[in-house]
Amino acid sequence: MGKKDGFREFKRKGHSYEPVEKRIKDYKEFIVPLSKEELGEQGARCMDCGTPFCHPNCPLHNIMPEFNDQVYRGKWKEALQTLLSTNNFPEFTGRVCPALCESGCVLGIIDKPVTIKNLELAIIENAYKEGTMTANRQIKRTGKKVAVVGSGPSGLALADQLNKAGHLVTVYERADRIGGLLRYGIPDFKLGKDILDRRIKLMEAEGITFVTKANIGVDVPAAKLKMEFDVVAMACGATVPRDLPIPGRDAKGVYLAMQFLAQNNKRVAGDAIPKDQEIHAKGKHVLVIGGGDTGSDCVGTSIRHGAASVTQIELLPKPPANRTEDTAWPVFPGPRMLSTSTSQEEGCVREWSVLSKEFLKDAAGNVTGVKHVKINWLSPTKFEELPGTEGVYKADLVFLAMGFLYTEPKGLLEELGVQKDERGNVKTDGKFQTNVPGVFSAGDMRRGQSLVVWAISEGRECAYEIDKFLMGGVSRLESKAHLFSDTLLR
Repeated sequence: MGKKDGFREFKRKGHSYEPVEKRIKDYKEFIVPLSKEELGEQGARCMDCGTPFCHPNCPLHNIMPEFNDQVYRGKWKEALQTLLSTNNFPEFTGRVCPALCESGCVLGIIDKPVTIKNLELAIIENAYKEGTMTANRQIKRTGKKVAVVGSGPSGLALADQLNKAGHLVTVYERADRIGGLLRYGIPDFKLGKDILDRRIKLMEAEGITFVTKANIGVDVPAAKLKMEFDVVAMACGATVPRDLPIPGRDAKGVYLAMQFLAQNNKRVAGDAIPKDQEIHAKGKHVLVIGGGDTGSDCVGTSIRHGAASVTQIELLPKPPANRTEDTAWPVFPGPRMLSTSTSQEEGCVREWSVLSKEFLKDAAGNVTGVKHVKINWLSPTKFEELPGTEGVYKADLVFLAMGFLYTEPKGLLEELGVQKDERGNVKTDGKFQTNVPGVFSAGDMRRGQSLVVWAISEGRECAYEIDKFLMGGVSRLESKAHLFSDTLLR
């Protein structure tokens, strides 16, 4: 590496954020980026490890040591090439990925890890700013046609990779805009939709066709796609939410998290929301059930609405603030280690080991509160209620943010006769192909609910297998397994 002792000379410094009182007044992104000089210093902290654990920790197998060093040396174009060799959409992961790579940073054993995520975002944003992110209009076409169903991160990665391989790609989306989870699941203050639109325009310029308001298997027969395309690739996500079937569930004001988040993203985009369908937290006492990212997004959105109060509860116990034997380096601890999101920092009460027992409602059927009890976990799968800890959370609005179960079984899957596994996800072989010849699947609908970075990885790997399928067993695309081996050999 260029700065042999950079990790001793420079301390970790990540980007900062606009003050809470300012950022909660709108839905704009509020990151305050580092200067190029500061980013160079952060790149200099990379240690030239013998085995870079950041690399295998990343589902995309990004080559972090190389682009860290390139940023340090001011070689921004080279850093962009390195980054794009493994990651189709660093502008997305640089914003919403929990940075699994940083958990594997060797420097993290003795000090704070390299701020890889900030460097990744800086590389791609610098490329857009300087005009080096341009469409490749010289793609040699194979004449093969692929239909991608679903335009979330996995579907977009599938489309991008297959288009690079020269195939003619059409992406079908049932919603009115392209983006899936990126469009309607993630708030604008975390991922501005101008960022998404910027990338989609680039993909269109490179030859990808996008079709919206096309619900395959419902409005459009899946058989039509099978007839018109050489391959159908399904990337529809895990969209069936986990519900909470306790007494009073029919109370007015109890919503699934995605109902709230999707509607607000449409509102921010300028769509008119019918009065009788509006979900708004202004002046209300909000209870969010679920302590993950989706719950956090409900918190940040409710605060921006002007909620009277926001409380977020979690069934699981409060995790430790530091690593334990179960989360020792280089494991990504995820929810097993306490963390606080930017939305939670903006003002909410958080409680753990809480079991919701009943939704309370008034004579008109409106939710007024939630009966609950504290619990003691006896094992990872068994708990007991603690007598004397019963209580009621005051709530005018309740959001259920407890994750997703599996993909929707009706429509597309039913028409094609696609088999599912014991969890309800699409069943595939080792090459991402379903039991139906020529029909592939990737992303959350195949592996279950996961991260955006995993969805992109799934899309890339599925595209690799589809290209082999179409081209007689040989793919021009890279597989992350090859990249991992090559990096270790270097």
